[in-house]
Amino acid sequence: MLSEPRLHPDIVAAERLGKEIAELSAHIEVAMARLLDKIREFDELAGWGNGFKSCAEWLAWRVGLNLTAAYERVRVARTLPSLPLIRAAFARGAISYSKVRALTRVATPQTEERLLKFARHGTASHIERLSQAWRRVDRHAENREAEQRHRSRSLRVYQDTDGMFVIRGRLTPEVGAVVRQALAAACDRTAVGARTNPPGQYSPSMAQRQADALGMIAESATRSSSTSMARYWPIPTSPGSPPSRTV
Repeated sequence: MLSEPRLHPDIVAAERLGKEIAELSAHIEVAMARLLDKIREFDELAGWGNGFKSCAEWLAWRVGLNLTAAYERVRVARTLPSLPLIRAAFARGAISYSKVRALTRVATPQTEERLLKFARHGTASHIERLSQAWRRVDRHAENREAEQRHRSRSLRVYQDTDGMFVIRGRLTPEVGAVVRQALAAACDRTAVGARTNPPGQYSPSMAQRQADALGMIAESATRSSSTSMARYWPIPTSPGSPPSRTV
């Protein structure tokens, strides 16, 4: 029976050291996960607000980090609570901070499980390249969606058979948000007058208040550009005379 060849003493020592390095590295990653939890809590408490502009600037001063590295730690610390699977794997030392840093740039609660599988089997450089490619795909998809929304915008204003004007439209998210804020502000101004009405007097509904608010916004725009609007809606020259509207 042949005996197994004995390993060279240096090889045995190298394997032992390699195992210790891997174990210590896992401990460091676990400690880093705990550190990021503390950074997030510190950031939420605004503990850095004693003369510093941000938590990252405080970290750079207090811990001696490069400012870019400090910003990355704060970013990762803020993102991890929304990615429970990645956060748990990181806390166990199953994936490194380098991988977590790359994953948190692109992962969402819907995609983190799939990305985590890649992270467990790939190197940090592989995950970094994957993250960059994923970001490019996301940007292209986002740009396409934004272009589709922009192309689908519309607004129609027409007069109904009873003389009332009907307005229908689709606005981009940015424009829609501005319009909603403007309506809310105008509604607040109309509400001040409504609160002074005697008890029991007619009180308009929210839909009616928004219709009145849109009229206020339109009148304000007309007054601010009276010269250019004159051919559409001549401004009365004498007080109290009704404007002549051309439809």
